[in-house]
Amino acid sequence: MKIMLRWLFGLVVLLALLLAGPVWILASNQVNTEGHWSTLDRSSAGLAPDPAQIQEAVVQVYAARAYNWRGAFGVHIWIATKAEGAADYRLHQVLSWRRPTVVSSIDTPDRAWFGHPPELLADYRGSEAARLIPNIADAVARYPQADLYRVWPGPNSNSFIAWVIREVDGLDVALPTTAVGKDYLFNAVATTAPSGSGYQLSLGGVVGIMFALEEGVEINLLGLSAGIDFMRPAIKLPGIGRLGMPAKVMGNNGQGGGI
Repeated sequence: MKIMLRWLFGLVVLLALLLAGPVWILASNQVNTEGHWSTLDRSSAGLAPDPAQIQEAVVQVYAARAYNWRGAFGVHIWIATKAEGAADYRLHQVLSWRRPTVVSSIDTPDRAWFGHPPELLADYRGSEAARLIPNIADAVARYPQADLYRVWPGPNSNSFIAWVIREVDGLDVALPTTAVGKDYLFNAVATTAPSGSGYQLSLGGVVGIMFALEEGVEINLLGLSAGIDFMRPAIKLPGIGRLGMPAKVMGNNGQGGGI
């Protein structure tokens, strides 16, 4: 009986620790939980180069806090591509309310995600971006679970992005700890980290561990991740994200930091 009580107490403490970050995000009003989705900010953040002024190919990866209360737990991620000489950007993402869930459409690449401004995770330009774009389109078309969406533990919008990144050689992106669903590996148990700089193990996206130069060490428990980045010193917490140096913006045009 005492052993059972200890296990129960330990489970309660673990859940409290995992949920402390999301609860604090909600309590401190860092996510927009009011207003109809149609009235929330969807304007450009000014992070993407204007296609009218730049001819070279561009591939960028963005993340923004998810819509409504989900934003307390994590982010929504999408890939934006612009072919050389193109007048528009094409966005690749998974939307929970669509079937099939995968959407590739002409849109503003760096617009706010229903009230939450985006941050840049990766930025590829020129010949490298031009090489990546057709491979990204091919991977998007081959996504294996386009008719299934589960907020937890996956597959969700972040599971999709992580899958595409792993399928496209040279598209290396260190996804933030708050990208809930990134550790859902479909039918795999072990694979490379999204940054391409290490490896991870995961059981159904519910429990796992990652070791990588760019991501550092991350532990995934019940779909929420925590860890330490040693290259750019920071602690990474569920819901909260990074506390320390900003993450590296990956790619051949990466400057500054991300989530």
